[in-house]
Amino acid sequence: MKISRIETIPIRVPIKPELAIKSGRGGSHAVSPFLVVKLRTDDGLVGLGEVSCTPRWSGEDQVTAGHFIETYFAPLLVGESLRELRDIERLTTKFTFPVAGNLFTKAGVEMALWDLLGKLLDKPVYELLGGKVRDFVPTKWSVSGVEPQRAAEIARGAASRGFTAMKVKVGTDSDADVARVRAVRDVVGPQTNLGVDANGGWPSASIAATTIKRLREGANIAFAEQPVPPGDHDELAAVRRQIDIAVIADESLYTLADARALVRAKACDVFSIYIGKAGGIGPAKTIANFALNEDVACTIGSNLELGIGSAAMLHLASAHCGIMPDLYPCDIIGPLFYEDDILREPLSLDAGRATVHDRPGLGVDLDDEKIAEYRVR
Repeated sequence: MKISRIETIPIRVPIKPELAIKSGRGGSHAVSPFLVVKLRTDDGLVGLGEVSCTPRWSGEDQVTAGHFIETYFAPLLVGESLRELRDIERLTTKFTFPVAGNLFTKAGVEMALWDLLGKLLDKPVYELLGGKVRDFVPTKWSVSGVEPQRAAEIARGAASRGFTAMKVKVGTDSDADVARVRAVRDVVGPQTNLGVDANGGWPSASIAATTIKRLREGANIAFAEQPVPPGDHDELAAVRRQIDIAVIADESLYTLADARALVRAKACDVFSIYIGKAGGIGPAKTIANFALNEDVACTIGSNLELGIGSAAMLHLASAHCGIMPDLYPCDIIGPLFYEDDILREPLSLDAGRATVHDRPGLGVDLDDEKIAEYRVR
């Protein structure tokens, strides 16, 4: 089977206004541009990938992603054969070095290679990754950093859908953060696994640690995600030394080199892995392998992916024992935040548990009418 063509389609599906995420450092996540990647073969198979194109998050957008894929990656991949698992790493290496960075773009192409190989071998991607280690993946809801009453309403809605784990966006003003999280705890009750996500919003370790202690005492939170800005692992480690709950590294972790540096600094208890941030399913798996050897737990984070990206995340989470959603539920909930779906059959994501499809590849098919509707002209 040879790759004959690479097609890219820019799309934008509206986020439900009432669920738009507001966070401390990243502002409001109210718009999500994506680039759908289609790898076509000479025998008619199509592999699907998805690029999250949010510039303030990754420095990539639909124009840059499309340009690099069409100008640099396509000439390297068209005409290449894909027959076995090792071909994915071989082909990924071909387009890793001609363009620096742009990990989300690379992940979209690499994702499509996994989908293609699964379809060729008639196996779901989780089997290519070693097989299922769990029947479903526990997930948590993300509550926006809005005023306390509105945050409580969002949490109440999530609880009514069956979610028993949640995180609340914080990292703005400490008093406002405490009020918001306490309001959510009052609504969801003591049984809910509740944590916070600052998105690097607290400016220093001292402010972060002080606020987390208040949240621990007043709302019994179980974890704190990315409490300080990324880039200074010692500052993250300083937070960890001062608190008695798990610290999750998210924006601090993109690559295997980042993972190694975080471990050396003793900066966190948990890695939040994204397929997009890592540059693909394979690199994300490599980080999870490293974490397992270092006794660092992993969870799957989210940039509010659509169906293709969420399916890829779900396959990895279903197949890797280093990812520990029973302790740290995953954020594989992106499609639930959108007004519409681009898949013919939506993923099974509700009620706090995500279940992977058993069909070949990623197990998803695009709804061509929806793609045409949401295509960016």
